[in-house]
Amino acid sequence: MARRSNSESIGDAAGSSSADAAGSASTDPTGSASANVSGSASTEPTSTDPLGVLVRDGSADGNPDAVATTALTPSGARAKPSRSQGWGRLLRGNRVIWVMALVAVIALVAGLALGRFIVSPGQAAADAEAPDAGLITVPVEQRQLTNDVTIRGDATYADSVEVKLETGEIGGAAIVTGQVPEVGGTLDAATIALEVTGRPVIVLSGDLPVYRSLRVGVSGPDVIQLKQALNAVGIDPGTLDSDVFDAATSAAVAALYDRVGYPAPEGTEDSDSMLRSANDAVSSATESIAQAQRALSVAQAGASTPDRVDQDNLVRSAQRAVAAARENNDPYAIADAEDALKLAVARREALLVAPDVSAENAGVAAAQQQLSAAKEELTRAQEASLTYLPASEVLYLPGLPRRVDEITVSRGSVVTGAVMRVSGATLVISASAAESDANLIAEGDVATLEMPDDSTLSATVTSVAPAESTDAATSAGRFTVLLTPADMTPEQLQAIQGSNVRVTLPVSSTEGEVLAVPLAALTAGAGGESRVEVRRGEDEETILVEVTTGLAAEGYVEVTPVSDTLEAGDLVVVGR
Repeated sequence: MARRSNSESIGDAAGSSSADAAGSASTDPTGSASANVSGSASTEPTSTDPLGVLVRDGSADGNPDAVATTALTPSGARAKPSRSQGWGRLLRGNRVIWVMALVAVIALVAGLALGRFIVSPGQAAADAEAPDAGLITVPVEQRQLTNDVTIRGDATYADSVEVKLETGEIGGAAIVTGQVPEVGGTLDAATIALEVTGRPVIVLSGDLPVYRSLRVGVSGPDVIQLKQALNAVGIDPGTLDSDVFDAATSAAVAALYDRVGYPAPEGTEDSDSMLRSANDAVSSATESIAQAQRALSVAQAGASTPDRVDQDNLVRSAQRAVAAARENNDPYAIADAEDALKLAVARREALLVAPDVSAENAGVAAAQQQLSAAKEELTRAQEASLTYLPASEVLYLPGLPRRVDEITVSRGSVVTGAVMRVSGATLVISASAAESDANLIAEGDVATLEMPDDSTLSATVTSVAPAESTDAATSAGRFTVLLTPADMTPEQLQAIQGSNVRVTLPVSSTEGEVLAVPLAALTAGAGGESRVEVRRGEDEETILVEVTTGLAAEGYVEVTPVSDTLEAGDLVVVGR
């Protein structure tokens, strides 16, 4: 077979590759080749080249991507393909490869072009020339200097405590029946903390916890606390320095219940019957005394006038009998008459003697003792019927008003432990400061708080005290600083609660604006004096100006010229 040109070989190779990719080739008996594309037979004219590669002309079905085939001549010889046909087959058969190659070339060219304009920082620094040496100067400023202490603090409600109620004297279960406060509410003096079994729990100011009910006649420090708490809400409890719960205190307690809108506590179930019995006993004893005194009066009066006249008459009659017997000179009759006279005289003398009233006096004394006992019983009965203060109906809290932080009971629940948690109603900022900073802070200092929304609010220092902690290593050298913020809106109060805020306290400042230079501008002379180097004019000439220094803050120091002039705007040297 004749040799083919290079273009023919390239075309045949492209045709062979396409034919292999499309399907398997077969040759019919006449020597015509047919291409099996994707397994289906084709009737397009085909031929084989001298190398045995089957090629197909895809232009027969109008598919420009089809592989071109070489047509046969009428004599059966293969027609020689042209050079353009070979390159076309090569380009069309490898389009993806050519596109990728074109993209790579474009990226290479773009990278080379950008590389001429982009310089790395390291290369730029290497290419830059070092600046000429010179003075580094800054202007003297006219400003106010302030030295601040900056600490951080937590915004909380201070003195949080659990509230427990005394329910030991309640006959049954201590069930919450109403008046449950809301979280965030306030408990103040003479208000209701809860309603338990239909009765109020009244809040009063005090540190001593409740441990007993207070009735008329009891005494102790808890009575004094009650009187002081009643007086604080404008109710007169009687003598404040007396520790006895008396009728005046009882009346004050009744007034307290009237203020909170509840009936005063009733006495015991049998108090009314006891009072009636005591009154009857007093009346009976009084009547007994009257009777004993009448008997004593009768006994003390002695014989009555008729009895005395009768005894006188008997004596005179006996005297007449003696005289008659003597006239008759009858010894026996005289003796009888004299005996009768002696008897009459003795009886008259006995009648005239003061009577013995010891029995009547004893009767009077017994009646008086009975009356005293009845009166004491009446007093006890009266006291039992007076208003008292049950232990289960009062709650003492120090530092009123108080804010309700947590409620652990609800209506219908049984009180078994703490019913709520309360804290001081005033928001405080509790900050921690080192001892060196705390020594610069005093009560009454005004601080600036940085709010969560970046706004500011003023606050006043209320306490500076050593920190209390169980961890000695943590609390050593630390101080707790308490601050009270200024009046806040409800929105500010809600935003700051529970936040950790920045607290700035100015501890020293200049009086108005002063000349100030950076600390780096100061140098020391041979004698230890402070001075600054001032640049005059446009050249590099400088002069040293002696200064006295003042407050240093914010990287600046207050300066006052001693021997030369120094004004705001003058340039001072801070480096070379």
